[in-house]
Amino acid sequence: FYPAYTMPESNDWRVESSSHVTDEGITVTDYVIHTPEGDLKYQVCSNAFTSWYSEHMIKRDEDIYLYKKYCPPWKIRARELEEIYDQVGDHGILRCGIPQYQGGCYQAAQVMYGTENLIYACYDKPDFVHEFLQIILEKKLEYIYTQLKNKKVDLVETGGGGSSDTIISPALHKEFCEPYDKRIHDALHHVGHIAVYHTCGGMMSILDSILNNGCDASETLSPPEIGGNITGGRIVKEKLGSRIALIGGLDQVNVLTHGDEALIRKTVHSLFETYGNNGGYIISACDHFFEAPVSNLVAFANAARECVY
Repeated sequence: FYPAYTMPESNDWRVESSSHVTDEGITVTDYVIHTPEGDLKYQVCSNAFTSWYSEHMIKRDEDIYLYKKYCPPWKIRARELEEIYDQVGDHGILRCGIPQYQGGCYQAAQVMYGTENLIYACYDKPDFVHEFLQIILEKKLEYIYTQLKNKKVDLVETGGGGSSDTIISPALHKEFCEPYDKRIHDALHHVGHIAVYHTCGGMMSILDSILNNGCDASETLSPPEIGGNITGGRIVKEKLGSRIALIGGLDQVNVLTHGDEALIRKTVHSLFETYGNNGGYIISACDHFFEAPVSNLVAFANAARECVY
């Protein structure tokens, strides 16, 4: 995955930041965005492996209009992306995302507004949520049509964990995710790209929505042991795999990080038998793996090479 995008400077959207490191080694960065009509603030925390938002940006509902009016359009680093694409070549799949925050509109709103806050708002003020999502959608569509057209990339990641059915209900997903996801995927197809829809969590109750949103592939096929809810992989293969590609499936904690070579090989072959029938499957870890031994990564690659048609 390669981000390949940046936000240009703007006098109407000036970003200042300050950082400090906690006793636990966490880097805490506070951001202040200055606009002509007021400031927006948010916070990001980072460790040696990853980063996460610890304070959301939209504190008041009217803040969405500051974002709409003053946030400048993101730009793609086209030359940089092309260089990476040429380096990867046929040795891998180069994927990129859609700024900002998350690939999907609801998922981005969740980061900007707060997970619980957004869920409550869906019930208490759905019109506001739809207006917010439309603002985000317009910015994402602008990026797709002006920046991604004719760019070298194999796959564009959309969606995000916030739309998983272990976080929101299938009914909320259908109303607040599916129509906006469909617009994004239609736009990507219009400019010649294909999309993988990311749900790092539960997906068993939203399989129909995943099909309806027009994506070309679905990930991450996470089992319950790592926060997902797939216990019947063959159901997913039958429902989704006959229509779109599937990506993921490998437990990155209990198997890839803490398992031995025998368990890794057994799991890889089992996943191939479940999801690989008639093709359309890319086996990969369901999520980030930070401390997996190199020997286990080698075992994973070797086992995957044994899975042939």
